[in-house]
Amino acid sequence: MPSSPFGRSRLWLFASLMLGLTACSQEQPPAGNAGIPEVEVYITQTATIPVEVSVPGRLEAYRQAEVRARVAGIVTERLYQEGQEVKKGTPLFLINPELLTAARDQAAGVLASAEASHRNALDKLERYRDLASDHSVSERDYQAAVAEELQAKAQVLTAKAQLDKANLDLGYAKVTSPIDGRARRALVTEGALVGLDSPTPLTTVEQIDPIYVNFSQPATDVMALQRAIRNGRMKGVAQNSIEVKLLFPDGTEYQHPGKLFFSDLAVDSNTDTVAMRALFRNPERELLPGAYVQVKLKQAENPSSVLVPRDALVRTAESSSVMIVDDHEQVQAVNVEANAMRDGFWVVTSGLKGGERVIVTTPAMMAPGTAIKVRDREPGGKPSSLSTD
Repeated sequence: MPSSPFGRSRLWLFASLMLGLTACSQEQPPAGNAGIPEVEVYITQTATIPVEVSVPGRLEAYRQAEVRARVAGIVTERLYQEGQEVKKGTPLFLINPELLTAARDQAAGVLASAEASHRNALDKLERYRDLASDHSVSERDYQAAVAEELQAKAQVLTAKAQLDKANLDLGYAKVTSPIDGRARRALVTEGALVGLDSPTPLTTVEQIDPIYVNFSQPATDVMALQRAIRNGRMKGVAQNSIEVKLLFPDGTEYQHPGKLFFSDLAVDSNTDTVAMRALFRNPERELLPGAYVQVKLKQAENPSSVLVPRDALVRTAESSSVMIVDDHEQVQAVNVEANAMRDGFWVVTSGLKGGERVIVTTPAMMAPGTAIKVRDREPGGKPSSLSTD
């Protein structure tokens, strides 16, 4: 009996469904390879990393001198431009010299009178010496002539000292710079009465090339670093070769590196810090005393640090960790200590020894114990300034 058109359609539909199911079953992969993620790893290496600290500091002039009057008088003239570079001995102020000139002339007159008296006394002594030899004068008169000559000589010496002082005072009428440097603004004007009893300086001269930067470091950090160097975990750097860098408030680095000049041997009991000082060249006068800056210095080297890419570190509020691939091709979490970055790499100081395969493909999404497929990445791209082992 011939089949109906409706039956033939049902047969054709059934055959099509079976064919489609067969094709789908052939395209599915084996069940054993399903769900295994493929990740990229970074093979770690040990590196020698400089141990650097960054602390705030304040600039201070290399030398600073307060210019004061050394004689009493009225300021009659300012002889420099405020902010001018001056040399030692450059005149800065003029104090009225009239009274000082008169005192000098008076001292010169006293000296001339004393010298005349001494000549008379010396002549009398010579005559008495001849007369005393043949007993024409008494021994008492002769000794009196000797004493008179000595007294006249002492008066000459006193008069000379007074004249020297008067000449010095007259020279002090021109107030000069005691050092090379930059003369700051004048603190007095013409007509001001100045003198030895006046506490106000006339101006200040500062030498700012070179220039100091003063800073301090917590005593706990200093002692911890010293212990690490003694234990061999760090390599120390000689103090006279420690290079210091200076950063401006906007983050730019000063072009001239400095040297550590001084490190105190005692801890400040008020701040629990160790005072330090560095010395910088300042030929362009770009650094000004009193300014705040950021100071960076290399104090030691850590020869066993490990570098890991920035994206490989998983940080939480409690800890830092990386995900590594173990020998069984499974994910393992390793707690590490990484507190600094260098050229896009985290510097790991504990937790890794080098040679680990660190996952860099979304490590935070990896669960420990997960089986994965590894795609290696070469350990290139490390900071060029670092040496690796």
